Amino acid sequence: MINLFRSYNPLNILWLAVLVIALRIGYIIGAPDKLEFVFVESFARLLVPVSYEYALTPFLNVLLAGALVFAQALLLNKLVNQFNLLGKPSFLPALMYVTISALFTPFLILSAPLICNFLVIWMLYKLFSLYKGDDIKSSGYDLGMIVAIGSLIYLPFIYMFLAVWIALIIFRPFNWREWIAVILGYATIFFFLAVLYYLNDRFHTFYKIWLPLGTQFPNHISINNYTYVLLAPVVFILVLSVFKLQQGFFKSYVHIRKAFQLLLIMFIIAGLSFYVKRQFQLNHFLLCVVPVAITFAYYFLYTTSKWFYESLYLLLLAGIIYFQFNTF
Repeated sequence: MINLFRSYNPLNILWLAVLVIALRIGYIIGAPDKLEFVFVESFARLLVPVSYEYALTPFLNVLLAGALVFAQALLLNKLVNQFNLLGKPSFLPALMYVTISALFTPFLILSAPLICNFLVIWMLYKLFSLYKGDDIKSSGYDLGMIVAIGSLIYLPFIYMFLAVWIALIIFRPFNWREWIAVILGYATIFFFLAVLYYLNDRFHTFYKIWLPLGTQFPNHISINNYTYVLLAPVVFILVLSVFKLQQGFFKSYVHIRKAFQLLLIMFIIAGLSFYVKRQFQLNHFLLCVVPVAITFAYYFLYTTSKWFYESLYLLLLAGIIYFQFNTF
């Protein structure tokens, strides 16, 4: 499987589609009668004045989620190859994205974090372009708007604002105008939301949008035991990927080193921002899939022991499918 996707062969797109379906069959068979889908935060509900939460059947919900994952995988693959993050073209980023985005059953259905991954990929296109840009104030403005749109869909996405500013530190010499442009872009979206609140006589509640940001960070979270079992191969591959990346880190171009630094920052920010939601939701960690998929792809592209990396990937794949049929 890994060897197949190591080559940049357009036929891999068909195999990728087959894998997307195969990784969802187990869940479709035992799917509940109803699946809720909420793609905007409650404070932005005025933007969608219709009832949509249960408009899709479970089958259509999972099918559409799979289609979104497939599209995101191809976009991510294009991003990685366009900026030459791995040093050679392949379909491994797409393979890793499709695999990791099926890791847990909450990942398999439509959710706000899944939709936000389109914005994460869009942000990366713009952030990786900062390095060679002369005047990037317009890009900063666009990035601020993207973060704001993501915040309307899923409030924890607001912390990607920090990733944008850190990217400016990593890729650019300090220019206060670029930093202000990001703020203006973010403020533009929420200005129009404030107008909508005013027109609906709800402006006095506008400040409550940001109250969840003051939620205390939890001391512990409750996770099923099978989740830890599935995380074991993921953590193991992640450790191997970090070591492999470290071996060639200083041999890479400056832009590539900066890009992987940014991916690490985005992974940390996305992972820690889960506390904003009152009820812990495992699908939040879909926001971490993009940087993890790129890192995994780097490892599987450059590791040399065929029997080991093929066995490792098949073990991960088998674990995902097994726990879809056996949730205990």
